[in-house]
Parts: sequence; C-alpha cells; structure tokens
Amino acid sequence: MSLPLHRKKLADFIHRRPFQYTILALIVINAVVLGLETSGRIMATYGPLLIAIDTAILAVFVAELALRIYTFRLAFFRDPWGLFDLTVVAIALYPASGQFAILRALRVLRVFRILTIVPSMRRVVGGLLAAIPGIGSIATLLAVVFYVFAVIATKLFGATHPQWFGTIGESLYSLFQIMTLESWSMGIVRPVMEEHPYAWAFFVPFILIATFTMLNLFIGVIVSSIQDLAANEKADAMVAVDAARTHIEEDLHREIAGVRAEMAEIKALLRKEGQTDPAR
Repeated sequence: MSLPLHRKKLADFIHRRPFQYTILALIVINAVVLGLETSGRIMATYGPLLIAIDTAILAVFVAELALRIYTFRLAFFRDPWGLFDLTVVAIALYPASGQFAILRALRVLRVFRILTIVPSMRRVVGGLLAAIPGIGSIATLLAVVFYVFAVIATKLFGATHPQWFGTIGESLYSLFQIMTLESWSMGIVRPVMEEHPYAWAFFVPFILIATFTMLNLFIGVIVSSIQDLAANEKADAMVAVDAARTHIEEDLHREIAGVRAEMAEIKALLRKEGQTDPAR
C-alpha cells in the first residue's frame, strides 16, 4: 500500500544515509557513555554530564521511534526489527527501581540497535535465526553423543576419579570442558591415564566427534544459512529490477502505441482535408 505524500517524504528522510549514520553515531556514543557510567571515579567527576548525555540520546531514540511509528503505522509493528528497537528503548523508559532495578543494567541493550542500522549485521542475525532448525538438529545429536559418552565415562572412570566422572552430571560437565579443549590434557586426561593407560582411546574419539565434527557442523549450517539469505536477497533485488524494467518497457510500449495512434489520426485528418480541398 502506497503512503500519502507527506508520510512518503518522511519515509524517504528516515531511509537517507545521513539520518541512519546519525542514529548509528548516537548508538555508539550511548554505548561509550553507558560504559563510563560503570566507573565510580568517572561518575564522581562527570556523573551529571554523562546522565544528561544519556537522557538526551534516549530522547532522540524515542523521537525517532515515534517518527517511524507515525510514518509506517501498522507496518512498523509487523517488522521484527522495529519491535526489537521498541523493546530495547522501552526498557530504558521503565522506572528502574525496587524489584525492577535490574532494568538499569539492561539499558545497555540499546547498543544492540546497531544491528538494525548496519545491513551486514542484519544479514548475519537473519542467517542465525534461519539456521535455528538446523542448529537444533545438530544440538540434539550432540546431546545424544554427550549422553552416551557420559554413561561410558562414568562406568569406566567414576570409581577412580569421582571428582570428574563420579555421576552423570559430573561426567557431562567434564566432557564439556574436554570438548572446549580447556586444560583437557594436563587437567583431566593425563591424570586419568595414570590409572587407565588406554583412556586415550576413549577421549580422542570423543574430541574428534564432539569438537572437530559437531562444532564444524554448527559453523557449516550457519554459513550456509547466511549464504542462502544473501542469495535470496540478491534474487529479490533482481526480481525488483526486472519488475521495474518490465514496468518501464510497458510504459514505453503504451507511449509508442499512443504516438502511433496520434500519427494515424493526423494522417487520416490530412487525407480527409486533401480530399475536400477544391484546389486538389
């Protein structure tokens, strides 16, 4: 649905790069200010100034959201990015006192508004969201692998090393540490191998499956999703270009047909005048 002229001008103003870059700069400045507010020494010296800057930037964000809501109306609330912006700004407006004091810390979520401004970041987030079904399948498979290896580890090493493999829960946590390769060799595996020399035959396959295979599957699914999203955006852009070209061609055909019709009328008129001219 086309917008009225005045709202269309506002939409064009909102989508202009200077306006977008101004909002982006304010988001960055706001992020710096929120970081400075965590320093007691800086707040003791420049606290009122930082609070005034934060309040002024928040007022600009509210005005910008109001302008977007007025311009796009219901379309704004159908846009997930618009709802995200509205949520993070609304958190800052809610009184952060009493049991809602945690909302003061959540003001830093306004920094995430940068995701709605930078197209490349929006593409990455969109790719992550599109990859959720694939990630869920891989996570389920990884959970099954973890459970199987945790049961085996508890039975094999629980008696000699109960601090790491005494229960299923402790085995799961230890295997998670091994999967991240955080002190896995000197911290866990080598002490276990002192009691069980062939324990490497258990841990090495686990690392190969959980770390190098499963985690790379996560990366592969996300990269594939981002590539598909970029390809779809490119295809949509091509469709829009083709539609615009088709529209222009149709307009040209109509104009040419109109010119031909006018030329035919002129020829017919001249012919008629020639037939009725006594001099001829």
